[in-house]
Amino acid sequence: PGKVYIRPSGYKVHMELIPGTRTWRLVGTVAEGIFCHKPCTVSGGGKSEISKPISDAILHGPVFVAHFQKDFDRVQELINRDYGNRYKKATKTADSRSVLSSERSLGSVIKLLTPSKDYTSAYNDYLVTIPQYIKELVYVVKRFYKPEWGDRWREHFGVDIINGVPGNELKLDNRKLLAQCLRVGYDTQGAWRVFGLRKDFVPAAKIQMEDDISASVVVPVASSPTPLPNLPAGAASAKIVENCETRLFQRPDDAIHRGYDRQTEAEFGQPGNFFSNYEPLTPADARNLMEDSIGFIRYTEPMQRVIEKAASAPEGTFFVATSHPRLVEKKPSKNPRYLQLRPDLANPRSKHIAQAGLRLHRRLTQGQPVVTPVTAVLPGRRNNGPDSDAGIRSLAVYGPIHYMELPELFMEFICSMTGKSPSTTGAGSEGALTKGPFNALHPIIDLNAALVSNILTGHTGFITSAGCVGPSARMDHDISLLVPEVWCRMSAIEREPKYLIENGFLAPCEDMEFNGQKLAFSRLGWRITPRFVQAFFGRVFNHPHVVFEESMLRPELQSMELFAEGMDNVVSTQRRVAEAYFQDDGVKLACPPLKALLHVMRDGSYEGRGLKDPAFRALFTPESVLNSDWYKARLEARHRVETRYWAQRIQHLESFLKRESHTDEA
Repeated sequence: PGKVYIRPSGYKVHMELIPGTRTWRLVGTVAEGIFCHKPCTVSGGGKSEISKPISDAILHGPVFVAHFQKDFDRVQELINRDYGNRYKKATKTADSRSVLSSERSLGSVIKLLTPSKDYTSAYNDYLVTIPQYIKELVYVVKRFYKPEWGDRWREHFGVDIINGVPGNELKLDNRKLLAQCLRVGYDTQGAWRVFGLRKDFVPAAKIQMEDDISASVVVPVASSPTPLPNLPAGAASAKIVENCETRLFQRPDDAIHRGYDRQTEAEFGQPGNFFSNYEPLTPADARNLMEDSIGFIRYTEPMQRVIEKAASAPEGTFFVATSHPRLVEKKPSKNPRYLQLRPDLANPRSKHIAQAGLRLHRRLTQGQPVVTPVTAVLPGRRNNGPDSDAGIRSLAVYGPIHYMELPELFMEFICSMTGKSPSTTGAGSEGALTKGPFNALHPIIDLNAALVSNILTGHTGFITSAGCVGPSARMDHDISLLVPEVWCRMSAIEREPKYLIENGFLAPCEDMEFNGQKLAFSRLGWRITPRFVQAFFGRVFNHPHVVFEESMLRPELQSMELFAEGMDNVVSTQRRVAEAYFQDDGVKLACPPLKALLHVMRDGSYEGRGLKDPAFRALFTPESVLNSDWYKARLEARHRVETRYWAQRIQHLESFLKRESHTDEA
């Protein structure tokens, strides 16, 4: 325990105690991960959550049966069943592998028992008749089955006899089994929507690389002295990102639930913290919290120690608790904050182990740098339903995940429209790249650089939703936490938009009409389909097809009126923001593709070409940029700036060396 073994390939193995049990397991971690980059993300869009460990959000509990003998008779029936004729098309190869075959993975079994458009209607109807908990038991047997058991696998499972009758808690070789669940949003009454995780699910190992502010550089792949893996297909350049912050201004939304955010509660127990918008609690408050024994033990140990220490402190001292934001007009603030020491600085061991694995895997010497280029670009979108009291329009037209090609993606970036967020006083546009107050340059300067970067690196943007999915499906940051778990379980080809589109994992957002109004829904690119959820969320969940209902994947089904209002909100805000670039002459500084895009956002077309015109879209291809005069002029200008800068440095050093008073330093 506590030790990590790194193989010469960079593959890492460690032993960990399964939460809530006395059982240990071996966990293997691949050497090469993926760098999930979340640029241009609006307030409340999940910048911090994408790098937080999902383990704090996992709920643990026993595995139950209703009636052991009857339930396992049904399980045995499913295990022994012939599944060879389930496909619609006869061209599909007959599948003779048994459920417990070592040639069939747990994921394959989950796919086997999940309804699909590829299956016959009769087989799908049959799957609907199988209770979910029975499928869960099949997955349990598959997860723990050993070939040496043969057909006698039932002997290893059982329940205790309680008061003369069989109990309901399943055991394996007299050892209690544990189920894991994850929250994915809330229902209309505010109850958690909880879904079972796969029996072989282990949370991804994460190293936080950035939060709000980072610096980046784009470099040619060919000139890199070390390998740059996992890049988009055919990418000639790579983006390298470095964190610019030592402390991160965190808003731990879920920490208000005692014991839920274990990382935040642990950090609240450390010295030297800075808190904002937390209620100053007194020693008397601490004693009251301790007297509420049931509520007190829900905190994790670090937070309990803080409260216990505060309870014995002298009067006139104060402390803060994760569960008690500052009261504003007798209501808890929705924007509590604290400064978190960067996790990779607070725990350098994890980063060192990750880099050691990369160094071995890439065959790097000790002196060579370990470079981790951006692999996946996953911006975040904050959505909200209507709030007439606050005068905030509905912005709930986005599904859980949207893919956008560069023109549509940069319309998002330019507009940076945010829904109602605890971080802001309202909703609207935050300005280009969302952080205008931190940069004195005109925003078009950053937009030019960002566009060139995206074109040269070949990165595509997958926008993830926070807040809600549709006006009535509340999600908060659950999708932001979940997406990295899905993305790291996809292969490089599976992350390519072309592959996803060709195989039906993405569906186009097509313009539509409602009450005589044209809705420019195509500006939202492509959205994930039930097939995507089944295939890729099935690598995380036991029953992936129920995680996102059809009305979540297609928010217009929740309310067509609010959908139309949301689309009008998107288009009108894009038009208004684009107009600002014409009023302050920023459009004159825009590179040709951005200039054309600003015209389309404001006027609907540029030089007679609309957003979907092939000639317009060709402006955003690598070939167009690399062969253009404006890009050549950009490189020449950069060369002049760099030359002048280093000439000044040389002149300064030569002047310094000539000073007699500086002989020792020279």
